[in-house]
Amino acid sequence: MRKTIKIGDYVLGDGYPAFIVGEIGINHNGDIEIAKRLIDAAAEAGCNAVKFQKRNPEQAVPAAQRDVMRETPWGFITYLEYKYKVEFGYEEYAEIDRYCREKGILWFASCWDEDSVDFIEQFSPCCYKAASASLTDLPLLQKVKNTGRPLVISTGMSTMEEIAQTIKVLGTDNLVVCHSTSAYPCPNEELNLRMIQTLREKYDCPIGYSGHEVGLQTTCAAVVLGALYIERHITLDRAMWGSDQAASVEPHGIKRLVRDIRVIEAALGDGVKQVYESEMIVRNRLRRN
Repeated sequence: MRKTIKIGDYVLGDGYPAFIVGEIGINHNGDIEIAKRLIDAAAEAGCNAVKFQKRNPEQAVPAAQRDVMRETPWGFITYLEYKYKVEFGYEEYAEIDRYCREKGILWFASCWDEDSVDFIEQFSPCCYKAASASLTDLPLLQKVKNTGRPLVISTGMSTMEEIAQTIKVLGTDNLVVCHSTSAYPCPNEELNLRMIQTLREKYDCPIGYSGHEVGLQTTCAAVVLGALYIERHITLDRAMWGSDQAASVEPHGIKRLVRDIRVIEAALGDGVKQVYESEMIVRNRLRRN
């Protein structure tokens, strides 16, 4: 039997419903009201949780990128200045924590540096996420692991050797490993969904899928292939400014996605052949022997 883990009151494991996450990330563009509208959309759709991204820009932005100029809604500013514009501080996260409790939905964050782990830990999150970019940052991952909370890792832009090395260090207890391809948006021919099965065969822990494609069908297919954790970016409008918006799902889309995943889970059954009561009338009428 594959290992299970708990995130909040939810169990992640074979035979349990997929844990579905609306990834808000930085699609709020630094506006707490947009963040709350996205929380509303995820809660109304039936997501189990929403996820944010937390950075200390001084640590997380590479030195070579800091002074690169960029056109933004705040004007033509450096990349470092832009990163500060989209970061929430204590007051915003305290409001996110309060609002998610009010809406009955979990929240957590991917932390891109060690300072951010200390910051988010103030709110006792249900778990942590490590982005694909952080897969080889073993000191960061070990710091997250040391909190004792569940850790979800994404494996985009990574080799099998890098994945194996990280999991060797972390172990598979309290771990979720997500297949992902780090293109925004990702072409269908590069989704490689069968990697979900490859990871399931290799690692004794829940395997998930973090998708950046356009459309919903392929994410539903991930559930059929055994993904127990599903994550998609969400946005109010895919035309909004921001690097992740085009690979995100709008409110009506996330509602359809959750609905369709739950239908698929009900339809998959347990793989044990049986004759259902609903078949008996037809059986009695058509069977001669």
